[in-house]
Amino acid sequence: MSVPISDLPVTQRPRERLYALGPQALSDGELLALLLGQGRRGASAVELAFGLLTEFGGVSGLSSARPEELARLAGVGTAKAAAIIAAFQLAARARGGPAPAAPVLRAEDVALAAAPLFAGARVERLLVLVCDTRNRLRRSVFVAEGAIDEVAVPVREILNTVLRNDGRAFALVHNHPSGDPSPSLDDRRASSVLVAAAHTVGLRFLDHVVLAGEQWRRAAPLEEPDM
Repeated sequence: MSVPISDLPVTQRPRERLYALGPQALSDGELLALLLGQGRRGASAVELAFGLLTEFGGVSGLSSARPEELARLAGVGTAKAAAIIAAFQLAARARGGPAPAAPVLRAEDVALAAAPLFAGARVERLLVLVCDTRNRLRRSVFVAEGAIDEVAVPVREILNTVLRNDGRAFALVHNHPSGDPSPSLDDRRASSVLVAAAHTVGLRFLDHVVLAGEQWRRAAPLEEPDM
């Protein structure tokens, strides 16, 4: 029979342990239980949390779960699924750290700035790095998400995103969940289109990078030789 958290001794309750000992003293399951708030019929929040970690193979696997995958599980639902996804997204953004003081000048700078935001991504996503006149990063904005091996390149939305955020230059980043960072012909065509489109509205297109785990490659415009 399940024991509600409220019936546990005070020293065993996750919230009380966090305040007494700090978050580092709690297990992954206890931290997740605090995020869930409550369990389901027949299972406490702690039991539900450990069940989720077992289902997805730990924190890393859970961080890659899709909202609809989580919402379908008994005791989770849409609200708890959204809270879990939001927590991992906040953690990813925190790992990204503050905007770098140095300007984004090279493809390597683009890759380093974007990589933390793609942690755990299992579908292709398209990220715009919005920069100021000195190429300093102002904001990172996801503008599209696609199937496992493709994502559309919405040129108008990309340019509008830069302009809405008072950008003067921008870089594009997308991931290849397949694990191969080699840019496709379509990736390079997209770079060529963006070079021309940016010029028409007075923006500077800095680069287009393809990420695959810890690897990355430039998606150079078609008229530019690979570097």
